[in-house]
Amino acid sequence: MIARCALLVVAVCSLVACAQAQDRGALEARGREVFRDQGCHGCHTVGAMGTPIATDLSRIGAKRDRAFLARWLRDPSLQRPTAHMPKIQLSEAEVEALATYLGSLR
Repeated sequence: MIARCALLVVAVCSLVACAQAQDRGALEARGREVFRDQGCHGCHTVGAMGTPIATDLSRIGAKRDRAFLARWLRDPSLQRPTAHMPKIQLSEAEVEALATYLGSLR
């Protein structure tokens, strides 16, 4: 009986982890679209895509966590008053998606 319960717990945890990974994957894909649609590649590079005017974001997720990235995207000048990046009009959903995408870049 205990083995069956343990097996059930493992199965449920696996399903939850799989669903979370799928949600995160969908959010990353949406963030990639926001990056493209908002023209972020006009100043930033990610891999071979973009223009190297500003920071290369190819590994930004290894340097900054998603929470920092979301705060930065909401208003860069609040994070660093001398920032050259303008405040971009993004919905909260776009901020979360873009921060998730950037956070995945390692």
